[in-house]
Order: sequence, then C-alpha cells, then structure tokens
Amino acid sequence: MENNYNLENEKARERLKKLLREITDEQLKLVIYKEGWTVAVILGHLAFWDERRLALAKRWRNNQIEKSDITGLDMDSVNDALATFFLAMPGRKLAGLAVKCAEAVDKEIAGLTAEQVARLAKAWDIKALDRSHHRKIHLDEIEKFLEGKRRG
Repeated sequence: MENNYNLENEKARERLKKLLREITDEQLKLVIYKEGWTVAVILGHLAFWDERRLALAKRWRNNQIEKSDITGLDMDSVNDALATFFLAMPGRKLAGLAVKCAEAVDKEIAGLTAEQVARLAKAWDIKALDRSHHRKIHLDEIEKFLEGKRRG
C-alpha cells in the first residue's frame, strides 16, 4: 500500500515550521475569523486535532481499530469550546504545540505497520492517516490573511 500520506504529512509539517519561524508574536494575536479566532487559536486548533489523531494512532498501533472513533464528535462544538481555552494561552506556546503535536502524530502514523494500515483502510479510510489536508487548509488561510495584512 502506497504511503504518500507520510510524505504529505511531512511537507505540511515543514510548511508549518517555516511559517512559525517567520511569524511575529503580534501576528499570532491578529483575529482571523469573525468568531474571534486569532492566528494562535488556529495553531492551537491544529495542535488539538493532531493530538487527538495521535491518541487514535496509538490505538491503531495496538490493533484497537474497531474501538477507535474518528467521527463521533460534534466538531463545531468542540472547536468553539476549545477556542476559549486557546485564547487564554500565549500565542507562542500554541505555535510550539502545533509543531510538537504534528511531529508526534506524524511519527506515530509513519510507524504503523503495513498490516495495521491495511486494517485501518478496510475499517474506515486511508485518509485517516493524512494530517496534511487539515494543516494545508489552515496554513493557506493564515498565509493569505497575513499577506493581505502586509499589503494593507
């Protein structure tokens, strides 16, 4: 089974790291969504969802695929609730968590055996291993937003 998701996860993680090397503390505080989400809140959001997928990947490694639940959450309510906590945290801390969680989940996913990946693909969808899509969506949004701010 092709493991393109590992390469895509790595590319998205490296893109995240590059953005965070360049972003200022002031930019982390900028409100990007009308709901009051700052750039830092988006990074906390990425960290949380990568961390959740890490917890699932550890179950998958222990062959608990049937017991793992990817879709059983009302994601909008979870995101809304978490934003309150992320807003209370320092932006640079959230940025660090985004990288730390991305590295951890990517490592765990890359370490799954071919048999575990095949079982997961049969039980759900191989896309469960691809963290890059979620990262790319938010990195695109952040980069576009910051570019707009630079142009004034």
